[in-house]
Amino acid sequence: MNKFVAYHRTSTKDQHLDRGINEITEYCNSNNIKLYKNKVYTDQKTGKNFDRPRYQMLKDEILEEGDVLIVTELDRLGRNKEATLQELRFYKEHNIRVMVLELPTTLIDLSSMENSMARMMMETINNMMIELYASMAQAEIEKKEKRQREGIEAKKARGEWGDYGRPRKMTFEEFSTHYRLVQEGKKKPFELMGELGLSKPTFYRYKNQIEKGC
Repeated sequence: MNKFVAYHRTSTKDQHLDRGINEITEYCNSNNIKLYKNKVYTDQKTGKNFDRPRYQMLKDEILEEGDVLIVTELDRLGRNKEATLQELRFYKEHNIRVMVLELPTTLIDLSSMENSMARMMMETINNMMIELYASMAQAEIEKKEKRQREGIEAKKARGEWGDYGRPRKMTFEEFSTHYRLVQEGKKKPFELMGELGLSKPTFYRYKNQIEKGC
């Protein structure tokens, strides 16, 4: 029996995992679609590649010929254009239909169309839209990476980039002064971390330097 399998991906910093799950759930409820295991499989991983545990499990162990894979947007599947198109070709070759909620043409079951000319036209439009959206997804991530590189170079030029390749939020001397409160037992590490607005990795990087006598 053919099954509908839903998948949603966000980056580790994205806070919209629930929104994507809700969007798929609402669509399925409105169209009387029962999802496999009554769930949406998710990964909180980068979209630059497909090295994601739940996605690979779906592809290798769950999806079979005749099944349908549902995603909200094409970039929730992947952000690398060529890699994403390669995945879509894999599904087409294995007779697995991919429905992308943001692309209405993918929601039409073309196999049920009796008019071959109309079906061919819809397939052409569908392929063009998928290529366009895949290009947009890759362009967006390339733009983001470019901004990050420019930001890093600007910080380095201003001398604000630390020895560990991350921007320092305060000088080592400033941290040492505050950290004495922890050494004296007057504050807990997590309390000082919160007061100084430091991330856990940054806090412990400073702490390790103090303990090594840097």
